Amino acid sequence: MEVFRRAILQPGPPENFALQTVQQVIKPQKQTKLVQDENQLLENILRTLLQELVSGEQIMQYGQSIDDGETTQGHIPRLLDIVLYLCENEHIEGGMIFQLLEDLTEMSTMRNCKDVFGYIESKQDILGKPELFARGKLVMLRTCNQLLRRLSKANDVVFCGRILMFLAHFFPLSERSAVNIKGVFNTSNETKYEKDPPDGISIDFNFYKTFWSLQEHFCNPPSLTLAPTKWKKFTSGLMVVLNTFEAQPLSDEEGDANSLEEEAANFSIKYLTSSKLMGLELKDPSFRRHILVQCLILFDYLKAPGKSEKDLPSDSMKEEIKSCEERVKKLLEMTPPKGENFLHKIEHILEREKNWVWWKRDGCPPFEKQPAEKKVVQEGAKKRRPRWRMGNKELSLLWKWADQNPNALTDPQRVRTPAITDYWKPLADDMDPAAGIEAEYHHKNNRVYCWKGLRFSARQDLEGFSRFTEFGIEGVVPLELLTPEERSKYQAKPNDKSKRAKKEETKGAAHQVEENQIATAANEIDGEGIRAVLEASVTPTDTDATVATGDMSQGGSPIPDEHQKQSSDTDVGQEAGQMEADAEVEAGMIDGGMDTEVDLDPVG
Repeated sequence: MEVFRRAILQPGPPENFALQTVQQVIKPQKQTKLVQDENQLLENILRTLLQELVSGEQIMQYGQSIDDGETTQGHIPRLLDIVLYLCENEHIEGGMIFQLLEDLTEMSTMRNCKDVFGYIESKQDILGKPELFARGKLVMLRTCNQLLRRLSKANDVVFCGRILMFLAHFFPLSERSAVNIKGVFNTSNETKYEKDPPDGISIDFNFYKTFWSLQEHFCNPPSLTLAPTKWKKFTSGLMVVLNTFEAQPLSDEEGDANSLEEEAANFSIKYLTSSKLMGLELKDPSFRRHILVQCLILFDYLKAPGKSEKDLPSDSMKEEIKSCEERVKKLLEMTPPKGENFLHKIEHILEREKNWVWWKRDGCPPFEKQPAEKKVVQEGAKKRRPRWRMGNKELSLLWKWADQNPNALTDPQRVRTPAITDYWKPLADDMDPAAGIEAEYHHKNNRVYCWKGLRFSARQDLEGFSRFTEFGIEGVVPLELLTPEERSKYQAKPNDKSKRAKKEETKGAAHQVEENQIATAANEIDGEGIRAVLEASVTPTDTDATVATGDMSQGGSPIPDEHQKQSSDTDVGQEAGQMEADAEVEAGMIDGGMDTEVDLDPVG
């Protein structure tokens, strides 16, 4: 320990004597790096030395570092610089400097902790290096959280902000320990106000209670969607406050009198809730903006995506949110000074906040993407194409996103199939001679536009789609979009319609006459002819033999001409009757075999 005391007093940078001092005290097995037991022994020595230095110095000069080149600096910054140099060069365990800083903040008063934290801020780049950050990030987080617990949120606002800013820069943006994944609200932040009216009050006490009761709902927004009664109570109270703000607008002179820049120097995180100050607070533009911005944050939370079904607001609730939000924005724009610029900045911040909400909803994925490793494919090996659920990567991602966000498919702002008249309106304007659009700039020259239009017309306007074969793409345009002169070109002529109708009637009449003739001839067939056909179909073998014998006896002579002298009407009738009889026989054989057997018995 005495060796380290003498080393602290040595001038010059730590690299000149730090490693030699450790080797002199510990006598390590390795010349430049300590093992686990040696690190533990050195840490105990340094923590004991630090405790003696804290109790011995009257004025703690933590904020000064040996890099400043001053000889009047304190011993503790000198010791911390030596340990930091050894940790940075991996001569000792990397988390030792973080452990000393934690001990130092625990042993110091809040006034001295500001100087300690100033030293931490000055060494932020070195402490954030990967080899040190991995060993001490949890210790540093614990140290900062302990400081925040000891600080007053009302009186030490600036110091609390310094700690939070340091954590935001020290830890990566995707660090899950700094993100409220579940979205839990700080319900312990209770705003206390007077419940009973005091004597001699000059304002409406009911308005006073209604005004400050809104903080209960701002503190716990999820309760508004779960309990409809709370939402009604909140909206009724908010309407009273907004009506009062609108009835008592602030002038530009009042806005200039309350300079916000001067007020920023004495900023307080919470306003006083005394009923005697209510009249003055209503005339303060920053006070009004504070309440109105709280309303916008609440509305933005209620409309935030990614909630479950039970947390989503109802349709009536959405309409009330929209109307209230418009009134709040109008009041912010009317509040001087520079109300319009202030409103634009708040809207920009809330819009960026949505990206943060989506990132948290997706599980806080890391922003840094590792470079893709190039895999060496062997020659002759087939590359396997990736398989996607919906056919390709883009459709699969779109389906996954819509599945996680059910409102995406019902959003009125999403792209929809246009009406047929809306789609063909640009081409109809091009066809108007009064427009004077040159032919090379017409929409009909755009193949993609025409192809999409034909698909829309095939689904929504079949009559217009049928005109494509005769008039081309311009004939598909709905007639109501065209001028009277252009419309007459694509309308069907009455003479063409009558000729086409007469032609169809003539074809129909001829077909009907032919069917009647066939039916009449079929009815004239004799029943005996049908019976003969049935017998012939049952005994084909005998008939064929008889015919063959007759042919052989005649020596192959042709059939006499008697049978060819029958009239044409009789031939048609017999052929039709034979066809009808064959059909009946086949139907009988299919429907029931018993009937066929009964008819065949006499023949046998």
